[in-house]
Amino acid sequence: MPEIRHDESRASENPLLLKPAHPIAFLKGFLDRPKEVGSIIPSSRWMERRITRTAEVATADVVIELGPGTGGTTKALLQAMHPKARLLAIELNPGFCDLLKETIHDPRLIVHHGSAADIPEALAKHELAAPDAVLSGIPFSTMPRDLGISILTSVRDCLAPGGRFVAYQFRDVVHTLGKTVFGSAKIQLELLNVPPMRVYRWDV
Repeated sequence: MPEIRHDESRASENPLLLKPAHPIAFLKGFLDRPKEVGSIIPSSRWMERRITRTAEVATADVVIELGPGTGGTTKALLQAMHPKARLLAIELNPGFCDLLKETIHDPRLIVHHGSAADIPEALAKHELAAPDAVLSGIPFSTMPRDLGISILTSVRDCLAPGGRFVAYQFRDVVHTLGKTVFGSAKIQLELLNVPPMRVYRWDV
């Protein structure tokens, strides 16, 4: 089994002091569509830092975020990306799509309303090249297995050579499914998040 790692150097920083973006909107989205939202609160800033580093978005020209929600992680990705990069945020919840467009005014961001299983169509619509990194916080544990496999296959087939897929999840269903598509992942554990999250990375 791959080794699970976590950073103890940041354990002194208090996760209870975090101020997630749009917590009410995030909670409402969870209550309206609980199977499409991975948590009742957005990711912590420690979680955001970990996934941006793990996906190496600073060196990416095109990044895809699956399930951006209210945009906390989206903002962290944009902050880490270089000025000429593009971020395609694919979101199934139309309310979250509207919120992203209203609150994040960055020309590098493209908000696409649609399914994570339709990445090739989204790339073609917005005339984007193959992504160097795809990140996902969508809950694979609450979706049908066939849909999960379809999403992961879509991710694998769209990635540029040398690209990476990073999924952050509370449960390990994505790793079980991912083994059939990518093989075993590299796994980290972020404790400074509610709930604590596993971060999985696959390279192609």
